[in-house]
Amino acid sequence: MTVGFIGGKFLPLHLGHVYAIIHASSMVDELYVVLSHSEKRDRELCENTKLNYIPAQVRLRWLSKLTKDMPHVKVISIEDKDDNEHYNWAEGAGLIKKEIDKPIDFVFSSEREYEPIFQELYPNSKHVLLDPKRAHVNISATQIRKDGVFQHWAYIPDGVKPYFVKKVVVIGTESCGKSTLTQNLSKIYNTSYVEEYGRTVCEDLGGCDGIIIDDDYLQIAYGHKMKELEAIEKANKLVFIDTEAIVTQFYSNLYNQVNQPVLDEIAKRQDYDLWLFLEPDVLWVDDGLRVHGDAEARTKNNQHLKTLLNKQNIDYKILHGDYKNRLNGAIRYIDELLNS
Repeated sequence: MTVGFIGGKFLPLHLGHVYAIIHASSMVDELYVVLSHSEKRDRELCENTKLNYIPAQVRLRWLSKLTKDMPHVKVISIEDKDDNEHYNWAEGAGLIKKEIDKPIDFVFSSEREYEPIFQELYPNSKHVLLDPKRAHVNISATQIRKDGVFQHWAYIPDGVKPYFVKKVVVIGTESCGKSTLTQNLSKIYNTSYVEEYGRTVCEDLGGCDGIIIDDDYLQIAYGHKMKELEAIEKANKLVFIDTEAIVTQFYSNLYNQVNQPVLDEIAKRQDYDLWLFLEPDVLWVDDGLRVHGDAEARTKNNQHLKTLLNKQNIDYKILHGDYKNRLNGAIRYIDELLNS
């Protein structure tokens, strides 16, 4: 049995890491992938960069998902409390050896500069360099942190990309253009989108007014969240979402005069990067499901939805005017988000 390990911060995990891990796994009977982390040190690394600190648990999940079909590869987590300046290599090596608890034949890395320290700390192990010139995968985590993930999107593994996807939600009352804008934006940015799940439920019922019941709103909220997760897995940097839990609460108030505590709780836990609010100042269209088309009702409903959003302290961007103005306004906000 030959044993080896490859370590790193994986901040973030990229295809260069994947290349090294796969090659290392082909050279030993048992490979340990070591996530070495310190919140203090890792936060320092992310300071003044375009990458926010990523919790160790998230990075550990990435590595676990990457190696789940590799039975001879084990992922382990080694934590310390040091900062960058005072990292204790000898102490770290001691923790790694204790966790592996068997002779280590190979130490893998992509850095020539580690050779002296590895010779000192692992005298009975062979240091094997994997793509040190980055000839096969020309990227580093340092470069990604400097430039931002989206600048190097092609180097981010598919299993890692969902973590970084920006979620843009489009909200508003009846017949304000949510579905059209959501679909158009997904085409422009070549990515996935989520349809309004409440519409799916109402179409299945044959309508909403007078026949939708309280429990239907829970089905809508849960179903919508599952559709979001599916869309995020397929997304290209962005995902566009038509409505969310606060709008579902709005319709529960409107059709059933009921406030659903579960929807309030879901609303508190939602995490969207951009909220686009569409004013109801375009022509109301009767599609067979809508019933609140007169001007007074539209104004009243619009204000009620804003009240619900303000109650949750949502920072939403208002879009109004014709469809061209809405589209251009949305693109401006989205581009600001991508470049921030």
